[in-house]
Amino acid sequence: MEERRRKLIVVGNGMAGVRLLEELMKLGPERYDIAVYGSEPVPAYNRILLSKVLQGDTPMEEITLKPACWYEERGIRLFTGETVEAIDAPNRTIRTSAGRTDRYDRLVLATGSSAFIPSIPGADKKGVIAFRTIADCESMLKASREGKRAAVIGGGLLGLEAARGLLNLGMEAHVVHNAVHLMNRQLDPMASLLLRRELEQQGMEFHLGKETLQVTGLSRANGLRFRDGGVLKADLILFAIGIRPRIELAKLAGLNAARAIVVDDSMRTSDPHIFAVGECAEHRGVVYGLVAPLYEQAKTLAATLAGAEGQQYEGSVPYSQLKVSGAEVFSVGDVSGHGEEETLLQQFDGLKGTYRRVFGRGGVVTGAVLYGDVSDGPELLGLVKKNASIAELEKAFSGGSAAAAPDGLSPRDAAAAAMPDSAVVCECNAVAKAEIVRAVSGGCGSADEVRACTGASGSCGGCRPVVESIVKLALSGHNMSEQKPAMLQTAAVPLSRPLPLCGCTELAPAELPQALSRLAKALCPPQEALSRLGWSSSAGCEDCRPALNYYAQRNGWPVIGDAVEWPVSQRTLKVRAGRAAAGGLGENREAAVAAALESLWRRLPWPTPLTAAVSSGPHAPAGTLVADIGLSHAPSGWELTAGGSAEGVVRGGQLLAVADTLEEAAEAASACLQLYRSEAFWGEPVWQWLERNGELALRERLADLGRRRSLAERLRLEAEQFTPAERAPAPLRAL
Repeated sequence: MEERRRKLIVVGNGMAGVRLLEELMKLGPERYDIAVYGSEPVPAYNRILLSKVLQGDTPMEEITLKPACWYEERGIRLFTGETVEAIDAPNRTIRTSAGRTDRYDRLVLATGSSAFIPSIPGADKKGVIAFRTIADCESMLKASREGKRAAVIGGGLLGLEAARGLLNLGMEAHVVHNAVHLMNRQLDPMASLLLRRELEQQGMEFHLGKETLQVTGLSRANGLRFRDGGVLKADLILFAIGIRPRIELAKLAGLNAARAIVVDDSMRTSDPHIFAVGECAEHRGVVYGLVAPLYEQAKTLAATLAGAEGQQYEGSVPYSQLKVSGAEVFSVGDVSGHGEEETLLQQFDGLKGTYRRVFGRGGVVTGAVLYGDVSDGPELLGLVKKNASIAELEKAFSGGSAAAAPDGLSPRDAAAAAMPDSAVVCECNAVAKAEIVRAVSGGCGSADEVRACTGASGSCGGCRPVVESIVKLALSGHNMSEQKPAMLQTAAVPLSRPLPLCGCTELAPAELPQALSRLAKALCPPQEALSRLGWSSSAGCEDCRPALNYYAQRNGWPVIGDAVEWPVSQRTLKVRAGRAAAGGLGENREAAVAAALESLWRRLPWPTPLTAAVSSGPHAPAGTLVADIGLSHAPSGWELTAGGSAEGVVRGGQLLAVADTLEEAAEAASACLQLYRSEAFWGEPVWQWLERNGELALRERLADLGRRRSLAERLRLEAEQFTPAERAPAPLRAL
């Protein structure tokens, strides 16, 4: 008898909802009977690129995500212009504005957000709009035909992009901002000043440090009044000061909500049958409003809905890139220049109009801002994502200011030529440089055709200039492999590259995990992944195959079709227990815990063979201080040490945590090992991983009890996935 397909309802037909459907179609297209409800009457579109439409750079057709036929071909019921007004969670039904009642087994809230308009007098007058939807674009187009001056309240990304669009429509664009610097959340004062000068040359006028008290006018808005007594006349008032997550529906249904709908690492809400994704979701206290995090959430939720419960969303590193012609800006991480951050690197070229500043804290790279030339953005994003050390930054930027571009190339084209094939150009869609070059070789003759083929630059659009450079170079037959990155060029410092993993690839061991992880996130099958990364053999060799298998297992790699199935990792893990004298303290207990931990931990793949030890004290020695992981009883409680080694140079383990009970110490050990297996390189022992990341930083991560328990639970769940038929012994379940 055929199993009944579960009913899935997606509330919201925006970018997060559509990406969820795309990912779900890859993993389990026959698993659900799907219905989608969108409140807007138009097909799904890329809201991020509305500013490009307004600026006249992009037609509406190009930002449409999916036409109606896409849903029909996949058996998805689509209801546009129909708002879900109520959720009956106990009976698992929804009610819509059309009076329709629909039942669900699983419900996804992808309701997004609305433009935030503050409650100031006059904000509800005619002539006051926000910039969030296609309808808002149409209102702005109409206003440009009826008036001459627009006041844009908000000097952030959205406000500046909207102002540029209004200039293109022939209006005066006055930007009002309550801070003294433009984009003050993304830029430092210097970059902000350079940006302001460029935009003033383009025709924008700025009113900074102004707090708006009132929208003036009788029945229709005609200007603004500020707290300092100043006024500004305007025919159109546009608010672009932020967004507000749409959580009203969730709150009426009784779901837990703070700034947005609270979700766990699987994107599940407080109701086990209801999930949330995108701008309406709050994960670990953070609400994301950028494309890449939304897509990462959608991938995690699709895996959860398809039955792969082990995949977790751990948060994202957001970055910003201004999409205004003539003003190239890139920002990632904390770049305020206040607090504990210190400047690690700062360069300004007044002739070229370029500026670069990198921030750090505690010896790691925490943020960066670029102005004028953003070609180094992807590399800096990678450094911030992996908490790179200052030494790694120095290695990448050892040449100081970029030297003259080789072969007469522009700095941007030279940077594109220098990028390795494995470098990710489009973070939103995980498209590497090699895939773009391959698309051009396959017949794509423009950036638009590459976007249609690969998805590169099709989401936030920030990578479009780099895509255009790569396409131009590939069409010209330029030998990109011979170029060295402009930021590394220097006569005084010889350039060297780490040795590759093996003869199949040019990638060094430290470069492999990030490259494979990106492709795994894009659900790329292993055989195709090796082709994208330039592997000489789709099956690898005896040197790289174990490493490939390890990262494949760690990423939960989907094996699709006739993809290569790499053999199972043979890395081992042993746990030894100290034996006390007869009748001594806890002789049987420590042995039982050691056996339980070994039963759990050895199921998982590890980058190196590991040893762990459990001892109740000096009377029961087990070598805890020279083990990779040690649990030992001391007067202060149970101590967790890590990074010991008795091979070669003897190293003592570093104290990471102290717990009251052995069970709590074992939980901390599992959390530590989960961090190790998710961050360590293939072949990297615990002590090297500890030195690379810093023992102080690891202590702080393990001191968070909630996070520690979450990590330990994730290790347990992933271990069960590798050997689901095994039952954990009783002492382990007690942990």
